[in-house]
Amino acid sequence: MHQHGHNDPNAGKLYELIKDVKIAMMTTVDTDGTLHSRPMHNQEADEHGDLWFFTQIQSPKTTELSRDNEVNLAYSDPSSQTYVSVTGKAEIVRDKATIEKKWSEPLRAWFPKGVDDPQIALIRVHPAKGEYWDSPSSTLVHLYGYAKAAITGEQPKPGDQAKVNLS
Repeated sequence: MHQHGHNDPNAGKLYELIKDVKIAMMTTVDTDGTLHSRPMHNQEADEHGDLWFFTQIQSPKTTELSRDNEVNLAYSDPSSQTYVSVTGKAEIVRDKATIEKKWSEPLRAWFPKGVDDPQIALIRVHPAKGEYWDSPSSTLVHLYGYAKAAITGEQPKPGDQAKVNLS
């Protein structure tokens, strides 16, 4: 078993890549069937590999999730040339103890009443699949890849990429 209980050897790297990314774009299926994305503040994954986000219980995303709980999470850290996509199923969690455990004071900007806010809820995403792209961020590495491609005619291999089974 690897980090977060997943058997895929790339799971640990995927979770390490998203650990410090503060914002994930969460995509849900809107009520008209189109895709709808919005930025969400990323919480650290739990020991099972589930990903957590705070939300208002009465929001368009909770309505969308009640109709179709499939989500995609997109993480991006351009400064390190790291990109991650995770798909999974989401559920709304109203458990007070879990809310208190995951609470941090900066969240008060969205929830002025803190953990006692009657509108506060969590979205737990159970990941099924993921994919990451992890490229060296050094300009010299990119220039080397460009020069090599120009000389050999072969596309450069800029870094690691892997599809990850997270279910």
